[in-house]
Amino acid sequence: MAILNLRKTLITFSLVGLIAGFTSEQAYGQNSTPTPSGGSSVANIVSDSFFNGIIGQAAASCAGKSFYTRQAFLDAAKSYPQFAAGSADDSKREIAAFFAHVTHETGHFCYVEEIDGASKDYCDESNKEYPCAPNKGYYGRGPLQITWNYNYGPAGKAIGFDGLNSPETVAKDPVISFKTAFWFWMNNVHSVIGQGFGATIRAINGAIECNGGNSGAVQARVKYYTDYCNQLGVSPGDNLTC
Repeated sequence: MAILNLRKTLITFSLVGLIAGFTSEQAYGQNSTPTPSGGSSVANIVSDSFFNGIIGQAAASCAGKSFYTRQAFLDAAKSYPQFAAGSADDSKREIAAFFAHVTHETGHFCYVEEIDGASKDYCDESNKEYPCAPNKGYYGRGPLQITWNYNYGPAGKAIGFDGLNSPETVAKDPVISFKTAFWFWMNNVHSVIGQGFGATIRAINGAIECNGGNSGAVQARVKYYTDYCNQLGVSPGDNLTC
């Protein structure tokens, strides 16, 4: 799946402003499952049928089939109460956007790790704040396929695991795996969600896909998003592409 291999550049273009200061998981709180201002909790929106409708499309042989669970998603979401915390409709749109990108990146939750990721070098040796550990691979893992040492390091620091020395934790602990996706989302995507789905594509992989870079990937993401909006009973809004 070529779309997954785009992760090697994905984070590079999404990191503007992040290395200087990351928002810790603690800043988002660690209380209960987020409840949008409209009154519907994330758990109510992301129902069993909604989640299973996505992962159910992954083949039985997929590693993610027995790794990703709705409960792990909900457990991780408790640490990020600002996720999908707007009006009822805005919350549904953010959830639809999140799962659209996750579906695209993991093939309906099929992949936990990037295809052939171990053979690739995602060590930015120029980053001295988060230096690479010997014999560790920082290739794509988890729902949003986090990559590079300069993401594993701060994500681990915010979430509470050793991202530099134990990056494989993201592929072993499903709750931590989802937390890395939330960490990336809240630091890169959440602030532009009100600008339309196209802005979320630009925040995640704009340098590669937007402005005609890969219109097929853009349309695939938009298709998932509009489908999930329909399932959740909310209009997708404007500015869907980039």
